[in-house]
Amino acid sequence: MHGLFKWSSKWWPGVIPLVVLWGIAAWTSTATVEADLAARSNAALKDTVLDKRRISVDGRDVTFTANAFSEDGRLSAVASVEAVPGVRLVNDETRLVPEAKPYVWSAERDVVRVTLGGNAPLPSSKSKLTEAAKAGLGGVEVVDQMALARGAPQRFDPAALLLLDQIGKLKEGKITLTDNKVALAGMARELGGREAVAAALKNLPEGYSIAANDIKAPPYVFQAYKDPVAVTLTLTGYVPDNNVHAALVAAAGRKFFSEKVVDNLKASIGAPSGFAAAVVPALGALSRLSTGTLVVSDREVKLSGDALYDAAAGQIRDGLGKDFPQGWQYKAEVTVKPAAAPVDPTVCQQLFSEILSKGKIRFESGKADIVPDSAGLLDRLIETAMRCPNATIEVAGHTDSDGEEAANQALSERRAQAVVDYLVRAGLPANRFTPIGYGSTQPLAGNENEDGKAQNRRIEFVVK
Repeated sequence: MHGLFKWSSKWWPGVIPLVVLWGIAAWTSTATVEADLAARSNAALKDTVLDKRRISVDGRDVTFTANAFSEDGRLSAVASVEAVPGVRLVNDETRLVPEAKPYVWSAERDVVRVTLGGNAPLPSSKSKLTEAAKAGLGGVEVVDQMALARGAPQRFDPAALLLLDQIGKLKEGKITLTDNKVALAGMARELGGREAVAAALKNLPEGYSIAANDIKAPPYVFQAYKDPVAVTLTLTGYVPDNNVHAALVAAAGRKFFSEKVVDNLKASIGAPSGFAAAVVPALGALSRLSTGTLVVSDREVKLSGDALYDAAAGQIRDGLGKDFPQGWQYKAEVTVKPAAAPVDPTVCQQLFSEILSKGKIRFESGKADIVPDSAGLLDRLIETAMRCPNATIEVAGHTDSDGEEAANQALSERRAQAVVDYLVRAGLPANRFTPIGYGSTQPLAGNENEDGKAQNRRIEFVVK
């Protein structure tokens, strides 16, 4: 017995490392098997559509956790894992993504971002909508607050993508899809944007309809700025079409006798009714200001600036809006520029000649009625007359040679008198002005062509 104990005391210490090595081998083998089963299980699921998928392996038993988007898809995914060679048991912890009733998706835009909310049917749908928003909205921040839910209407993706495209046409607003009903609210980014959205919505997939469309157009704005330093009239904003565009530029050219017209207008739909009928007389009022701004926003006209003298300021305030179409509103914020320094008669004559070299007082054809387009020119002449209060001024009327000499003489006298009457109504003393008609006796150019005749039809101011 003592010998047996002595012998065993020699071999059992060697068993210990063998047991350790066996344990390490067993553990390593099991870990390798588990990793292999996990990899093959995941590979078996590569074509399935799941959310929050997770595979864990204990020995040859697999625990499968995931959110599926249909019962068939869920069962098919579990079956795919069960079919992996080497899997003994699948612990099924899958479940269906919740169903949303009603099914709501939305896209909302504010000043700095677009927020995608509500539900999307699949992860691919979420990605598609998010990427489309980032690509189509020019660097605007896109916030994804969409959840995944079952129950989306058929053709959800093309419908949502089309609606998302409309968000790019809004300055701010929200588009909501509830089941297959669409509701829109907000402000279009540009004129014509509201109409562009309405046209695009006609291409919604079959079965979809518009429940509410409250997209508003931005204000229809036309602006004109008279700059006495640059001697320009700058037109910006919108006009209804090319014909109105040309008519307004031509009217500005007639009313502003010395300013260069800078035309930055663009044609766009959405003009209020009576647009041209309001803008043309408003431009006439602006032409009487030394410096000023005209802003037409929808059916509201605002004129601000400095008149050349007191009476002109009152006339402009009282007269603005008299020729506007019904329903138009107006506001005149007109002050009077400081009076310029007096000048002697010689300088006064130079100023009159300079003004009349740039523009002509115009009359109705064959009549002594001064056309409204001449108001700005006349105001400049009146301001100059106020700067030489002691000078007497001859207002001379001239015609071309067409017609009888006596008729031309009479017409020239009436036109000279009409100008003097205008000056007196502005507050100048009548005894300072002498109207004289010269008919066609003092031509500046030949009367053989229209250009020459136009030069001969004129009013001159002669300082005595």
